[in-house]
Amino acid sequence: MLLLLVQLQAQNNAPGEEIIYGRKDGVALTMIELKPASKANGKAIIRVIAGSWFSSYGMAIADATIEGSKTLYVDRGYTVFEVIVGSQPRFSIPDQISDVKRAVRYIRYNAKNLGVDPNHIGIEGYSAGGHLSLAIATADEKIDTASKDPVDHVSSRVQAVAVLFPPTDFLNWGTLGNIINAKTLLLANSVFGAVDFKTWNNKTRTYDAVSDTTERNKIGREISPIYAVTPDDPPVFIIQGDADKTVPMEQSVRIIDKFKEAGVANNFIIKKGAGHYIENMLPELKQFADWFDKYLK
Repeated sequence: MLLLLVQLQAQNNAPGEEIIYGRKDGVALTMIELKPASKANGKAIIRVIAGSWFSSYGMAIADATIEGSKTLYVDRGYTVFEVIVGSQPRFSIPDQISDVKRAVRYIRYNAKNLGVDPNHIGIEGYSAGGHLSLAIATADEKIDTASKDPVDHVSSRVQAVAVLFPPTDFLNWGTLGNIINAKTLLLANSVFGAVDFKTWNNKTRTYDAVSDTTERNKIGREISPIYAVTPDDPPVFIIQGDADKTVPMEQSVRIIDKFKEAGVANNFIIKKGAGHYIENMLPELKQFADWFDKYLK
């Protein structure tokens, strides 16, 4: 089968190549590739573009995002892939996790053409992007060998992860407890679309909303990285502020404890007085590149 690699010159003056890494529901899934001008080290960093599980092309080409990729990684020789996923409210978290897995597989399958080593792929993200990154890092390996698409025949595992203030447990959200079924609260914060789970009804040929509390809790557990930690997970680096009013700090504390129990290499920085803002995490954020340097040898 011919190599499924489609590269288009990115629109809106994006300083990179736009790559279609998959298709679903008649639309393309895209990512922006940023290559080093010189001294490429052959290693890949996936940056999951998502805030409140909302992902868009505009977020990927924003000056701050591009400059962050360049300063942190591209200037060190890494090839960066700004991955855009199906966004809420149209697509919920399980769909987004599948999208990121697809992106990892696409990069690995096409590694030679992309100029990267398929065994040296790191992943990072902030907030919702951090959650999705951890969901990939802790996921069980499931390869669809029966698929007609060769991209599905390779692994979606990554070799290192670094994230800022990630949600890790939807069933235990600090003093709010289980928030999966707290629809009023989630609607008020414009994130209900992320957990508006749907299931395929083969009889009616429609996607039906999952309303059963038990089933919703089951899915909530499946999308919470804390319940998927195992000893074979890649090295994890988390930074979070102790003044974060959006994602409780204990979300990071408890999953780091799980990684320690499992013997997974980890690093955890608690930033005093920092809230849920990237600007609060400087200069600590620069240590992400050091982390990838260490574990993507």
